[in-house]
Formats: sequence, C-alpha cells, structure tokens
Amino acid sequence: MRIAYVLGTTAGGTGRHAGMLAAGCSGRGLTVSTFGPAASQQVLAPGSSSFVPVEIADRPRPARDAAAILRLRRLLASFRPDVVHSHGLRAGAVTALALTPAPRQGPALLVTVHNARPAGAGAGTVYQALERIVARRADAVLAVSADLADRMQRRGARDVGLAIVPAPQPAPPSAAEIGKALADIGANGAPVVLAAGRLAEQKGLAGLLDAAAGWQDRDPRPLLVIAGSGPLADPLAGQARAQRLAARFLGQRDDVPALLAAADVVVVPSHWEGQPLIVQEALRAGTPLVASRVGGIPDLTGEDAALLVPPRDSGLLAAAVLSVLGDQELAARLRAAALARAAALPSESDAVDAAIALYRRLAARRGQPR
Repeated sequence: MRIAYVLGTTAGGTGRHAGMLAAGCSGRGLTVSTFGPAASQQVLAPGSSSFVPVEIADRPRPARDAAAILRLRRLLASFRPDVVHSHGLRAGAVTALALTPAPRQGPALLVTVHNARPAGAGAGTVYQALERIVARRADAVLAVSADLADRMQRRGARDVGLAIVPAPQPAPPSAAEIGKALADIGANGAPVVLAAGRLAEQKGLAGLLDAAAGWQDRDPRPLLVIAGSGPLADPLAGQARAQRLAARFLGQRDDVPALLAAADVVVVPSHWEGQPLIVQEALRAGTPLVASRVGGIPDLTGEDAALLVPPRDSGLLAAAVLSVLGDQELAARLRAAALARAAALPSESDAVDAAIALYRRLAARRGQPR
C-alpha cells in the first residue's frame, strides 16, 4: 500500500505525530512519501519516507496557494498513492483541491484536524472555510479531541473519528539526570511548579504568571519553572520581572522527563489543547498535575488523575496549585491516579496499527486492490 502524507506547518505535536506515523508505516512495509514545506522535512526520521517539498503557506496567499495546489496535483498523480493523509486544515484543504479534478476516482483522502479555531474574526472566517472544504471532500476526518470531532460533524464530515496521538515513551531519567535538572532549576529546597511547552498565546502562560502572583507570600515560596521557547519568551520574562515573581525560564530543553521528576506539581494552563504530550508525560512520570479543562485534556486525565480548572481563571489555577502543595495526601492520590491512568495510554505502535487499519478500510471503500 502506498501512503502520501501532506503537511503544512509542523510546529509542536502536529509534525511529531506525522513523522511518527510515517516512520511506523514505513517500518511495517508500506511505501511512504511526504509532501510539505521544506522546513517540515525535519520531523521525518532518516529513511522513513521520501520527501518532496511543496510550499503550503501557513495563511492565505492566493498565488502561492494556487501554485502549491497545482504542484501537489502533479506530484500525487506521479506517486499514485492509495491514501493521502493530510495533517491540519490548511494541508487538508490544499490536498482536497489538488484532488478535485477526479475526487472520487483518485486516492482516498484522510485529514487529521489538530487545532481549534483561532481567535480573531478574520482568522476564524478562514478557518471555517477550510473546515467546509475538508468536511465536504475528505473521505474521513480524524480529530485530536472530541470537541473538534463534533465541530467537523456539524460541518458535514461523513466519517469522523478520534486520532490517537501518543507521547514517546523514553527510558526513566537516571539519578544523575534528575540531579542535573535540579541543579539547573536551582530551587534550593523550594517547591517547584513546572510548565513546559511552546511559549505561545494558546498555552496560557501569561495567566499562569498571574496565578503565580497568588502564591508569592507562601512560605516557602514556590519557584515557577517554565521550559520551552517561542514568540512570547521575552514578553513573558518581562511580565515575570514586572510582577517580581520567583520564576525561572529554562529555554528549550531535551530533558523533560528529568524536569518532571524534579517538579512538585506540573501545570498546563492552556486555552485549548488536543492530546498534549506534556500531559501524557506528566501522567507517566506520576507528577501531580493541574490543567485546564479544555479540548482533549479531560479525556486523557479523567477526573481523578489531575485537578482540572476552567481556562483563563488565574485565581482558581493558583488555588489548585496551592492545594496540591499544601496537602500531601491529595498529592499522593494524584500521583497514584496518574500512574494508573498512564498505564492505559496508547503507545506509538497502537497509533500506527490504528492508522494502517483505517488506510486499508478507506482504500477498500474505493475498490482499490490490496
């Protein structure tokens, strides 16, 4: 079976997920090729997929979009995939239009929707237009959270399911790795409140800093540690200085498991998430978790493995963090529930199995031989 992946922007979990599927399917003997912006090649494991650049823009650019559609049409006609799996609404809409001349005679089209509707009237209007194109023309749609699946069904998508987006399962950190993380944090015995992820608006970190103002009088004063990089790195650091918070920005890190082991509580204050890797990683580490009740987070944690709070409410967020730090029995219950929940999380192998089964079903629906 021949599978084409089409990518748009690949920041965060979208690119990692697509790269994992490409590597997994190639390892199972499928013929895989990936098409997308040149920068997206970095998400692919060496040898897991051939790669052909197609510059799919991250926002509407009529001339470039038309060129991308025509180029992708030619490339897909040459590769002759059985299934095209596009990741993201932009990539999905470009692919749908590329397949338009014979949408029911060519390969099956599967689109995974990774992100919620963006803020702003203009961006929201574009998002809705992309949703309608994908819902009308895709053979099947996967969504990373139940709210996105419901939204695509309301747009008229015929075959909608939930994507499996697992976090990697690295080896547990060694004592030396944890010791280095603790040294880098420099908490000096203070409780460590950890957040990790891209420093962008969606992640709600400005609200987390506001919440941190609510625990500055606690003795000992918790240290807020933020790991990650992104466009808001400087503004967030400036906000922390202006509010005189005990906060440390570590920048991009490759030792998140060690940081989780060093933390007393992990906070995920996002405005929206699908199946965030940091939540899955915190569950596997057994670190007490406070998170926003948004998107796919409650489906990952259930009601027992995290304290879930409304998004954008810094007061309730601060209260939840303080309750974990001030109640050892609550922290112990959260740790035990997190580890139990983690045991039921799907693996990368499960995700690849599910994808291949869906590819075979979609190809068979088209009457293509397998």
